[in-house]
Amino acid sequence: MADYVKLDEEKFIPKSDILSMLRTYNCYHEGKSFQLRHREEEQALVVEGLLNIYWGLRRPIRLQMHDDNERLHYGGVNRNERTQVLQKQTESNNNILDRTTDPALTSGLEEDDEEVPQLLRTRSDASFMGVTRRSKTHAHSDLQHLRSHRFSINGHFYNHKTSVFTPAFGSVTNVRVNSSMTTLQVLNLLLQKFRVENKSDEFVLYMVHESGERTPLKDSAYPLVYRVLHGPCEKISKIFIMETDLGEEVTHDVAQYINFEMPVLDSFVEKLKEEEEREISKLTRKYSALKSMILQQLEGITDTTV
Repeated sequence: MADYVKLDEEKFIPKSDILSMLRTYNCYHEGKSFQLRHREEEQALVVEGLLNIYWGLRRPIRLQMHDDNERLHYGGVNRNERTQVLQKQTESNNNILDRTTDPALTSGLEEDDEEVPQLLRTRSDASFMGVTRRSKTHAHSDLQHLRSHRFSINGHFYNHKTSVFTPAFGSVTNVRVNSSMTTLQVLNLLLQKFRVENKSDEFVLYMVHESGERTPLKDSAYPLVYRVLHGPCEKISKIFIMETDLGEEVTHDVAQYINFEMPVLDSFVEKLKEEEEREISKLTRKYSALKSMILQQLEGITDTTV
């Protein structure tokens, strides 16, 4: 199967077709960081690069309060040693905050790499949590208070009071993946990027089309290959992350009716009902005739035996 590329465990596409689509894809993104690279590994084609994923969640997600490598355990540590550890952690957090607010260090950060992990809140979550907007300028004492009550996650600080929220619907993020990574692996990578505590089996990736058609990607599917297959233009199709139990597949046959007005849809329903009634009448007449024929045959057999 060296001449084919896997879409999932059951579907394959010729390598030559993927290479042709890849040229179109990179031409569309010429001069941008979304161009994809490819190479051969043991006669297998491997494509890699950034993959855009849009947030389509309806329920809040939970963010970790600490990075995994910043969890502290104080068992067997006396008070003086604990104070020294906390002071070092505060100094480290201060340094991270200074780096993330220095425009000289952050300019051009997204030019050739992934975006800085950043989640946009929905307004409903902010009101639910009783969060008020703060001005962007803080006094020195305010900054010290923020530094002591916020934790670094990938260089960003999340307030512990707002660590449960829903990302703004339709906002976009991206992850660096390759064509050998399955849907589950991409989901885990995305959740790890934002230190999301929820498990990957709570979510699913959907390919959502402009027409309204919505197809779930199987756990064994390869999202980057699907992205190339559906073309580079995200006005036509996008990959969304949604809840497993709230997401719903919308087939092409259903999607073609989504944008119609209700009166038009009502007329379609009436025509379908009329067609259904005609089919029922046709089947009823057919089997009534068959029933009469069988009864006549039985009566003939009975007369001959008597």
